[in-house]
Amino acid sequence: MYNLFLYLTTVLIWGLTWISIKFQLGTVSPEVSIFYRFALASLILLVFCILRKLPLRFTVRDHFFFALQGLFLFSLNYILVYNSELYLSSGLVAIIFSTILVFNVIFGAIFLGNPVRLQVVIGACIGLLGLMFVFGSELASFNLSDTRLLGAVFAILSVISASLGNIISARNQRHQLPIIQTNGIGMAYGTFFMLLIALVRGSQFNFELSSGYMISLLYLSLFGSVIAFWTYLTLLGRIGPDRAAYVMVLFPIIALTVSTLYEGLQWNLTQLIGVALVLLGNVFVLAKIPWLVNRNLFQARG
Repeated sequence: MYNLFLYLTTVLIWGLTWISIKFQLGTVSPEVSIFYRFALASLILLVFCILRKLPLRFTVRDHFFFALQGLFLFSLNYILVYNSELYLSSGLVAIIFSTILVFNVIFGAIFLGNPVRLQVVIGACIGLLGLMFVFGSELASFNLSDTRLLGAVFAILSVISASLGNIISARNQRHQLPIIQTNGIGMAYGTFFMLLIALVRGSQFNFELSSGYMISLLYLSLFGSVIAFWTYLTLLGRIGPDRAAYVMVLFPIIALTVSTLYEGLQWNLTQLIGVALVLLGNVFVLAKIPWLVNRNLFQARG
């Protein structure tokens, strides 16, 4: 039941971040907006740790892995996602990002010695097929000759970065490093990396005072970063990076629902079939199916 709470909370929060990110694009450069986002998020977490008197002293080796998590999960991942949305619709970025399932299984086997579960692979294929139905019109209009190719490259690289960040987080939890402190310190390192990127690119540290920008920044910092990463990474540690990553398959449906309600998106039968397939794949991955639960396609040596 606790896993279900973690799962649904993550899906609902991250499902709303796509439209929030759109409010961040415009006046302020993506790297500066991400810097603001994780500076605020890390500050909230570290202040919480201090107030709760949670231990913040760790070894140099621990800080190395905190920094790696910050680099891949809270820095490179987001600068690539924000830039991909400059060239692609959020729906197409979402369908590319959902391939994190595949990368988590691959990297989990390579770096953590995790088995490649047949049930997860089947469920992932069903879910990805469903997303192709949901975003079929966008896929049909994709043209490799225009700038959307650059956006696709950014999106794929963001998936690889996020997946490596997931694996590093799973490694940190295996070594009994506490999630809250790991996230707080990792986000601080991510903020530092974003500062370096912004300085190298010569970005202007301006700020937009519109209600849309400020509310979306607060939502992305508090809910999208502090709360959702705690629920997601906790889930990752409990059920593994391959099954936890199925969050990435379902939250685009939430984003699509928001678009329907507030942007007047029109549904068709193909999209409805796609939603059904995604939900079916979701149930398939999370359910305990007796004849599949212990069947692995590949068992890596840990």
